[in-house]
Amino acid sequence: MGLAAAKKKPVNPAQGLLPANDASGLSETGQNSLLRFITCGSVDDGKSTLIGRMLYEAGAVFDDQLTALDSDSRKFGTQGSQPDFALLVDGLSAEREQGITIDVAYRYFATDKRSFIVADTPGHEQYTRNMATGASTADLAIILIDARKGLLPQTRRHSFIVSLVGVRHVVVAINKMDLVGYDEAVFTRIADDYRAATRSLGFASIQFIPVSARDGENVMRRSAAMAWYDGPALLPLLEAVTVASAQQEGDGFILPVQCVNRPDLDFRGYAGASIRGRARVGDAVIALPSGRTSRIARLIGAVGETSTIAAGQAVTVTLEDDIDISRGDVIAAATRPVPVSRTVKARLLWTGERALLEGGQFLVKLATQSANATLETLHHAIDIEGFRAVPAQSLRMNGIGLVTLRLDKSLVSLPYAESHELGGFILIDRISNETVAFGFVEAGEGGAKRSDGIGESGPAAQLRRNVIRVVGRRGTPDRRAWLTAVSWRVLSTMGLFAAAFALTGRLGISAVLALGDIALRPLLRSLHARLWRKGPAAALQDGAGI
Repeated sequence: MGLAAAKKKPVNPAQGLLPANDASGLSETGQNSLLRFITCGSVDDGKSTLIGRMLYEAGAVFDDQLTALDSDSRKFGTQGSQPDFALLVDGLSAEREQGITIDVAYRYFATDKRSFIVADTPGHEQYTRNMATGASTADLAIILIDARKGLLPQTRRHSFIVSLVGVRHVVVAINKMDLVGYDEAVFTRIADDYRAATRSLGFASIQFIPVSARDGENVMRRSAAMAWYDGPALLPLLEAVTVASAQQEGDGFILPVQCVNRPDLDFRGYAGASIRGRARVGDAVIALPSGRTSRIARLIGAVGETSTIAAGQAVTVTLEDDIDISRGDVIAAATRPVPVSRTVKARLLWTGERALLEGGQFLVKLATQSANATLETLHHAIDIEGFRAVPAQSLRMNGIGLVTLRLDKSLVSLPYAESHELGGFILIDRISNETVAFGFVEAGEGGAKRSDGIGESGPAAQLRRNVIRVVGRRGTPDRRAWLTAVSWRVLSTMGLFAAAFALTGRLGISAVLALGDIALRPLLRSLHARLWRKGPAAALQDGAGI
């Protein structure tokens, strides 16, 4: 019998699991709330099959789609005579031929209690950038683990990326339980391993569910084959889960300017979407990075002029004073200005095929802002096995590390944990125009004045940074390395002087050669470093700058 003929009326997924008067997942108006979630994990863990099964069980697949699925399963399917539910979301021909997910597939479906937008993300390491894109808008992540294989490197990597983009609620679906005989011990061991591996990632909640996506066990309703499991099935859990927003509305109005609205000579408005706080006509605001202040004269929203605007709303702002503001600037409450800086310390997920090296030059795009950026320092990389910081000279594809970027102009930024809009950015290769990294601004940067001059601008601040970078602080490896370089520099100069005197017998000529070496060698080393993009550290060799 085909799937279309076997299709039944959808069953209330919460029936028998939640109280009849339970309003979990409903908004205050009684309308369905929206939950955005992703499925992720290693390749062949069953992500697409799980989503396809959920769509089918929820009655979100039409009769003609079921008929096509019957035909496609016989042609492309991997389940023999059984329907291959992965084909409901894997639509690319390459995905069907290889039986893998390549691009992110978004699907919308709804039950009686909630609406969902699900992103099916690829498990292959080659397409990790696509997984990160899907995770960037998710409220919750379903991480699948093959019960036969347990935790794999890509499972750990996806878990770290999920935490990196701010997802704090995780459901771990231990799949293919039918292939391990529905063994409770296997489920318990994998759950314990995952808890231990992700203890440092800061998830607010982790729920473990044993499932068989192919057969629908523990997807819509509790499975009789796993009577030892006393928790909810997957779909009822998604209906009932409460996901608190990681970013509250907060105080202090912020509006990244997307465009300047200038329809005639008498109107100049600054249009964008408010990302934090509330603003009212008459409020004092500051334009960043210029620092000029004014007051709001008018607020024009989607339905016309208004007296107040809240976070998340599109608005055009007019000011009482004529200020030079353009796309990329930020209008903020004068009582709580946002930090402005020419350096950004951030975590990077490197997605470029060529390795990231210090001194690399990129275009950074942050909210509506853009600037040229140079990788000044690669502080460390993350060991994906234990999520430990390890020393690194470069980041290869899918590597994660902490870096400091130096910008050619000041940008407005906030830590990613505080604002996804002003804390998340991308790096673009200036030659190939390829997006090579996702960035997440770390707390502690963003222009606040520090003792090392980071966040300051001007010649004096640059001089302080150069001195600190070369000399270092007392007891630091930079200072010891500098002293070692100085010692070798002095010895090499003395050796050159002695050799010249031995060959010529002239004290003056030998002194001129030694002084010339002192003056010219740092210049040549610096020129070599700039031409070959070895980064600022290369210019410190042989005591350069002495």
